[in-house]
Amino acid sequence: MFSIPALPVSNACKLAFMERNSARTIADAIGNTPLVRLDRLARNWNFNLWAKLEAYNPGGSAKDRTAHAMVTASQLKPGDTVVESSSGNLGIALSREAVLGDWTFHCVVDPRANRTTIAHMKALGTVVHQITEPDPDTGDWLVARRARVAELLAQMPDATCLDQYSNTAAFVAHDEGTMTEIVNQLGHAPDHLLVAVSTTGTIGGCLQHVATHGLDTQVTAVDAEGSVLFDGHPGTRHLPGFGAGMVPELSKKISPHRVLRIDDRASVEAARKLVRTEAILPGASGGAVIAAVEKLSADIPAGSDVVVIVHDDGTRYMDTIYNDDWVEENL
Repeated sequence: MFSIPALPVSNACKLAFMERNSARTIADAIGNTPLVRLDRLARNWNFNLWAKLEAYNPGGSAKDRTAHAMVTASQLKPGDTVVESSSGNLGIALSREAVLGDWTFHCVVDPRANRTTIAHMKALGTVVHQITEPDPDTGDWLVARRARVAELLAQMPDATCLDQYSNTAAFVAHDEGTMTEIVNQLGHAPDHLLVAVSTTGTIGGCLQHVATHGLDTQVTAVDAEGSVLFDGHPGTRHLPGFGAGMVPELSKKISPHRVLRIDDRASVEAARKLVRTEAILPGASGGAVIAAVEKLSADIPAGSDVVVIVHDDGTRYMDTIYNDDWVEENL
């Protein structure tokens, strides 16, 4: 009988494999996502570029961490009802949490939410409410989504909103999870960390970790042109997942070391560059952080370790940022 000889595997590797692949429920598989070098993309730069690939969470994004942390910190019980606004990824993550917790989830989305994202939520039993018009006063979709959440809560007085825009459980998730993992995987703190921002939960947790542990990491917020975060000026934005049309409460609690604003087309071009060089298919915000590295590259000292967080996978964006017709029509 033909047999394949066993390859030597370190105890640390065995333990990491067991931690990643042995889980009581799918929620236990959240975290421990890979940190990979982007040597092909960085071949003309004299620093080391790494990507934290959050698409390897079970729901396909960093929002799995946020959703699980918010639910864990809540008093939710079977039979309860939750209403939340989402551009997509948090909606998927909370949809899964609802199944595992035996409660009902209503998610408010806008037309920018990808079709596959909405289908994913519905497959998990979520009631999806899709608004059709932006807020009449500001022209912003997020403001309109949150207004619809308020209406639904008034109609369902026993329902709860976990409110991802103010819930500091997100900081805990990315302090004790994401940033802790990055430091452990590198073996030391990175010199630079670039994080796309929307609710600012991810970057807030990373900043909290940096401050608590006295790290020298320079943390850059990567925002969208047209976003009002960190004193930005409102404008038209076509890409979901980063940027905001209103200032979330979480953002008022943090101060990134630097803010870079990336326009929609630059995000798309950088996303496509990443997939063509490293075979990593990012979402829109993943393209934005790569575009931000390109902007900063001349000022990054030689030998630095630069980490970008790639929040999600690009398969949900095939009809948008990876569709030439859509890009030409909208951007």
